[in-house]
Amino acid sequence: MCLAIPMELVELKQDGTGVAQVDGARYSVNLALLDAPARGDFVIVHAGFAIQKLARAEADARLALFDELARLR
Repeated sequence: MCLAIPMELVELKQDGTGVAQVDGARYSVNLALLDAPARGDFVIVHAGFAIQKLARAEADARLALFDELARLR
């Protein structure tokens, strides 16, 4: 099963990629699918691509659900 993970964009690069972070871990992401990405945006990342922007509250809620699922395991 694949999951799309909410992450915060912390760096934008000239080549259309950026760096996103979640729980202190940083990942290189492709930003080609987003309209006007900006540092500080929260995005959903799947297979290395940022596929959608979302509000911080929504990102926090989704990450809380992932934490809850991990505790149930």
